Amino acid sequence: MLTIILFILLLTVIICIHEWGHLIAAKAFNVYCFEYSFGMGPVIFKHKTKETQYSIRAVPVGGFVSMAGESDGDEAYPDVIVPEGRRLTDQKPWKRIIIMLAGVFMNFILAWVIFSLVILNNGAFAESPKSVVSTVVADSPAERAGFESGDRITKVTSADGNSSSIDTYTDLSIFMATSKDQQLTFQVERDGSEITLTATPEYNDEEQSYFIGIAADNTNVHAVNFFNCWYYGAKEMGMITSLLFSTIISLFHGFGLDQLSGPVGIYNATETSVSYGLTSYLFLIAELSLNVGIFNLLPLPVLDGGQVVITLGEWITHRKLNEKVKIGIMGVCWVLLIGLMIFATFNDITRLFS
Repeated sequence: MLTIILFILLLTVIICIHEWGHLIAAKAFNVYCFEYSFGMGPVIFKHKTKETQYSIRAVPVGGFVSMAGESDGDEAYPDVIVPEGRRLTDQKPWKRIIIMLAGVFMNFILAWVIFSLVILNNGAFAESPKSVVSTVVADSPAERAGFESGDRITKVTSADGNSSSIDTYTDLSIFMATSKDQQLTFQVERDGSEITLTATPEYNDEEQSYFIGIAADNTNVHAVNFFNCWYYGAKEMGMITSLLFSTIISLFHGFGLDQLSGPVGIYNATETSVSYGLTSYLFLIAELSLNVGIFNLLPLPVLDGGQVVITLGEWITHRKLNEKVKIGIMGVCWVLLIGLMIFATFNDITRLFS
C-alpha cells in the first residue's frame, strides 16, 4: 500500500509541477486561466480566486491547467466571459512559446533541486573517470581482445550497428548495458595511434551487469557543501540528460526498444527505490521529472515541443496551420503514443515473468 501511495504521489508531483509552470507563465502574460487542478475526476474541494478556480479532485493522479484559448478550457467553461485579448491565442508567438515551455522548465528545476539536495545529503560527489584503461583483468574479454594499460576508448559500436562516442566509464557501462551480449567494436587511442579492438561483454552475476574486464584509475570524489551542491547537481543532471537524448536517438534508429518501460516499469522502479530509502525515492522523482521534461520537448503536436514547432512555423510563414490538418496530425500522434505505451507495458509485463 505504501508503494502504491508513493507511486501515485510521484506521478502527481511531476505532472502538477509541470502544469504549475504553465500556470505561472500564463498569468505572467495575463492569459485568463479557468482552473488549476490537483488530480483528476470529480471535484472534492475548490477555492475560487478572482478568476481562477484551484481544485482538488477525487482521483489523485496528475493534474491540469485550463487556459482560455485552448479548446479543452473553452469547452469546459462555455459560460465564462473572457476579457478581450486574454486568450492564449491572442498572445504574441514568443509569449505563447514561453508559456508552452514553462512546464518543461519547471520539470528541469525540480530535477536540478532534488539532484543537488540528494548530493548535498551524501556529502560527496563521485565523478566518473575518463575512459582510460588502468588495469586489464586476466582471462577476460578485454585481455583476449588485446587491450593494454593506457588505452583510451573513444568510440564503441555494437553488432547491430548502434554506436556511441565514449568519454567516461559511465558512457561505456551504459552502452554495454543496452547492447547486452553483442560483440562490440572499440576505437582505441594507443601511443598516439588509433586502433580497433573487438570484444563481447560477459554478464557478471555478482555485479548484475555486463563487463569486458577493464578497470579505471581511482574515481575523483569531491566534497560537497551547500554552496557547490548546485554545481554538482547540474553536472549530474547534464550527465543523465545526455544519456536520455542518446537513448531517444537510439530508439528512433530502432535500438533498445526492448528496454522501454511504461507505468508498470515505473511502479517497479518506485518499489525498488523505496526499499533503499528516502534519498533513492527522491532521486527517482528527479530522474522521472527530467524524463517528462525531455519527452515533452519532442516535436509531436500533442506535446509542448510540437506546439512550439507549430507556433514557430506559423510565426515565420505568417499563416495559420489548417485546423483539420492539425487535428489529423494530432490524432495520428495520439495513436502512436498510445501504441508506444502499450508496447512499453508489454515489455514491462514480459520482464516480470522472465
